[in-house]
Amino acid sequence: MFDGRKVRRHKNRHRIVAAMLELVRAGAISPRAEEVAERAGVGLRTVFRHFDDMDSLYREMADAMRRELQPLVSAPLGSPYWNGKLDEMVLRRAVLFERAMPFKNAADVHRHRSPFLRKDYETMRAAERDALEAALPAALRKNREFFEALDQALSFSTWQHLRRDQKLTQDQARQTVEFAVRALVAASAN
Repeated sequence: MFDGRKVRRHKNRHRIVAAMLELVRAGAISPRAEEVAERAGVGLRTVFRHFDDMDSLYREMADAMRRELQPLVSAPLGSPYWNGKLDEMVLRRAVLFERAMPFKNAADVHRHRSPFLRKDYETMRAAERDALEAALPAALRKNREFFEALDQALSFSTWQHLRRDQKLTQDQARQTVEFAVRALVAASAN
């Protein structure tokens, strides 16, 4: 009997997280606990039995997204040349950011109230910057103006702005980022 309850508890928790992910993927920026419970097919009390608050549910959702995106994030860049690595980075981030955008948009709504989401955002930004630093030769890393401009061009916030605010297609946004990166690289050569 105890094992059955443990299995059911685990399945319910998984269903709740899956429901939250589905709702956010479908465009719900801030799903209510009632919506999550309904989508998961569990009672509202079950949601709060598994998660003290919506922040803990966002934590679980972030962990699920990290597991899903980790193979793309951790795959090494193939080019032996720094400018080839930048080209690969643009393509990879376009795919990565597009997949993460619904979840990032949802997290942004709650980040000001959530120490976890603030820390998660800072960790993501640090990883983006570290990856960029690793791709560049030392001379370009030391050029702070170039590095900061390139970091902004390759950031999730730029992608979000192009897709959400400027309403560019995924392909148009990628081309815009490619253009900005090429322009910055050309300017750094002068």
